[in-house]
Amino acid sequence: MVITLLTERQIKIFHLIIDEFIKSARPIGSRVISEKEKVSVSPATIRNVMAELEKMGYLEKTHSSSGRIPSQKGYRYYVDHLVSLSETDIDNVQVIKHLIQDGFYEFEKIVQMSAEILSDLTNYTTIILGPEVFETRLKQIQIVKLSSRTAIAILITNTGLVEHRSFIIPEEINSSEIEKLVNILNDRLIDVPMVQLLERLDEEIISLLRNNINMFDHMLDHLKEVLSDEQDAKLYIGGKTNLLTQPEFNDIERIHSFYLMLEQEREIANILKQATDTLQVTIGYENDYKLIQDFTLVTAPYRLGNEYIGTIALIGPTRMQYQRSITLLKALSQEMTEVFHDLYLDKL
Repeated sequence: MVITLLTERQIKIFHLIIDEFIKSARPIGSRVISEKEKVSVSPATIRNVMAELEKMGYLEKTHSSSGRIPSQKGYRYYVDHLVSLSETDIDNVQVIKHLIQDGFYEFEKIVQMSAEILSDLTNYTTIILGPEVFETRLKQIQIVKLSSRTAIAILITNTGLVEHRSFIIPEEINSSEIEKLVNILNDRLIDVPMVQLLERLDEEIISLLRNNINMFDHMLDHLKEVLSDEQDAKLYIGGKTNLLTQPEFNDIERIHSFYLMLEQEREIANILKQATDTLQVTIGYENDYKLIQDFTLVTAPYRLGNEYIGTIALIGPTRMQYQRSITLLKALSQEMTEVFHDLYLDKL
């Protein structure tokens, strides 16, 4: 996409058109702009500037009106050259620290609450990708017997993520043997990266378990499944219905497309995994994934120390409140990074 720099007058009028269209979702005519306090030129001059902006590809006409709307190229210019972060919005995100003070220490609660906070502040949909398994290490494993043949393993990571994985056990295994199993696993597997758990269940550990746990060979395959790293990515979603209030999504086809997109969790996870280590805005057809080509996707990473552990994404219409959304998303990324640093870095 070729971007042409604009003159001061073009920038001023273009900025006003963008701001007005974001608020109204209606095509903007020259008279609307001429009535703005900051404008000191005639409607005829404004029409000429709008025609120039359309010729350069920054504005486009709709079929039903003589007014114009920003094109995706126009939004890209706006985001890259005209958006500035608003310090007044940043304080809105500080509620996450208050959640910690109120006792929300579990990773999943913090992330889910963060998704809901951002969606409430923006009125868009938030999706947060939880930590990659290979970035986390085992902090503790617990096993609870549910019935004579079933048990559930609770794996807690250094980042506070809690995984529940059910498996089959022989009827002959009693509570004391489960306790011995847990003690051995905790002794030998603590601080091992989650992706390496199965690999570390080597012959030495297996022999130790076999010598201490009755009927252990009958549950070995099931234990291997529990320690396998092939777990679906964790997605935390806030504001699923928010976009339904936007005028762009008042027809059944777009509503269906949006909810179909939210159901494709594996696809969404893959998209968020590809996000860069900085805040990024992709607009409309810049998105490779077809189901989000009607949207703008804003992503930012959050970290534990210097390590990337997940991605925050905000999905809204291309007529997004970019300045507020980018400011809030950047602030949330920094806030989550600080919170996880305070809570978990000493446990790495």
